[in-house]
Amino acid sequence: MTGRLNSAQPYALGLFRIVIGLLFACHGAASLFGVLGGAMGGGTVDAGTWPGWYAAVIQLVGGGLVALGLGTRAAAFISSGSMAYAYFKVHQPEALWPMQNGGEASAIFCWAMLLLVFTGSGALGLDRLFAPRGESEGKAASERTPVTA
Repeated sequence: MTGRLNSAQPYALGLFRIVIGLLFACHGAASLFGVLGGAMGGGTVDAGTWPGWYAAVIQLVGGGLVALGLGTRAAAFISSGSMAYAYFKVHQPEALWPMQNGGEASAIFCWAMLLLVFTGSGALGLDRLFAPRGESEGKAASERTPVTA
């Protein structure tokens, strides 16, 4: 059973990356363009306002890149940092726990993006198209190291 799960790991990671990226990009699109209910219950964030507009741009661009699997590690690193900032500067001063301060999404996105920094894009990502030939060609299953410890 472990062997089958390990062989499916790149595909599960790829699907995880796609879903997280799309959800993250949706938050940015809502804030910038007012789609999907808009920012904070309706409307958009004013262009150039700190930190909301910059966070929305990072969410839209970073989420799109992560979903496509293009520059995944760099995009996820910047996205994770922006969500850490959002949590500690916007939500955490209101209360200690995410359930109390409304920072659940920021905390989850921060940790999900940080995970992608260390795991990479997995399968189904455009990173594989631009990787050097030795990395993009399939390695034997015995040569791959699973992410698990």
